[in-house]
Amino acid sequence: MPSLTIPLLDGTSVPWLAFGSGTALWQQDAAEQVSNAITAGFRHIDTAQMYANESSVGEGIVKSGVPRSELYITTKLDKLPAGQTVKDALKDSLQKLRTDYVDLFLIHMPLDHPDLKGTWKQMEELKAEGLSKTIGVSNFQPKHLDIILDGASVVPAIEYNPYLYKATQPLLEYMKKHNIAAMSYGGLGPVTALPNGPAEHIFEKVATRLSKETGVQVTKAQVLQIWLRKKGVICVTTSRKKERLQEYVRVSQVPDITDEEEREIDQEGSKAHHRVWATWIDEGL
Repeated sequence: MPSLTIPLLDGTSVPWLAFGSGTALWQQDAAEQVSNAITAGFRHIDTAQMYANESSVGEGIVKSGVPRSELYITTKLDKLPAGQTVKDALKDSLQKLRTDYVDLFLIHMPLDHPDLKGTWKQMEELKAEGLSKTIGVSNFQPKHLDIILDGASVVPAIEYNPYLYKATQPLLEYMKKHNIAAMSYGGLGPVTALPNGPAEHIFEKVATRLSKETGVQVTKAQVLQIWLRKKGVICVTTSRKKERLQEYVRVSQVPDITDEEEREIDQEGSKAHHRVWATWIDEGL
């Protein structure tokens, strides 16, 4: 059972490993996959209004039979239709997710909210009301964080893996300065979306070493999970396959990579740049 948690500035903590209902499950029925993930041992479920599958995520949570009190649920604010408030949007999500509150509510895309300060104020009000235990942001850059950081505690969700290590360093340094925790999606991209990249031989070398030391097979995907864990970055991942979900959960039993291995992955990862989501970030928007 994955037990590692990441502490936040507001006194709460986030389970390090999360199952995401985006990517392959985007706009699809996610009930079975969510239930399977919880059965496999995931306790953090990450979804979003933009994914258009919150209702099925809620169905999967109920189907799992695991009490709400044992789960951590994250969802994200989409672009608001005219006349709708942030509270309206969250209450709609709560109904779909079949819960009275979420543990973490994020602003999904900064470009969708011209008045970020005003949107953030509404987010803070929802936290005060207990509709979300913690609030944060997704795909924000330092210039966006500057707008809301005055007295705020946030948890940014970012696409992060070795092939975004170099590009993301300024943001991570900014976040470290402000004691902000990071949540990664697309963390396994070097294995799933860009195989045979410059860091591939390092992933293989580390997986081989850990497999020999532990006596069980350690995969390249697990090496990427451990790389995120060593950096203290929350890992959001997904799969339709039960065996893959079990593999991701078992990483809690695999020891850390060494400092030298971490540096090697950083260095080789810096030789490539590969972003799948929020590509407007590379355009400086």
